[in-house]
Amino acid sequence: MSDATPSSENPGFDDMARDIAEVPAVEVIVTVAVNLMSAAAVKLGLTEEGEDHKDLDEARKLVHALAGLLDASTTEISTFHASPLRDGLKSLQLAFREASLVPDEPGHGPGEKYTGPVYG
Repeated sequence: MSDATPSSENPGFDDMARDIAEVPAVEVIVTVAVNLMSAAAVKLGLTEEGEDHKDLDEARKLVHALAGLLDASTTEISTFHASPLRDGLKSLQLAFREASLVPDEPGHGPGEKYTGPVYG
């Protein structure tokens, strides 16, 4: 068994941890939200390739996770950051409803547990 510490096995770890430590929490939250939004858009078929990557089951999970993140972080991020993210979430929820063969009833779509019913 080696006496090596994680930082000696991976010399870039300390630099990476230092870089992460310098990033404000709001930036991390917004970055994660944008990544969830982008992934959901792809799974909803909203990209140029459209149908090639469409997977509504995966999109549902991503939209739900995004709604949960935004709900949990509402008091932690400013309206400046939260408003466009909420608008994007609503757009994704509406796109999900339109893409579904049998749309969920209002209040039962992805993330609506957190946002309330979304109407088109």
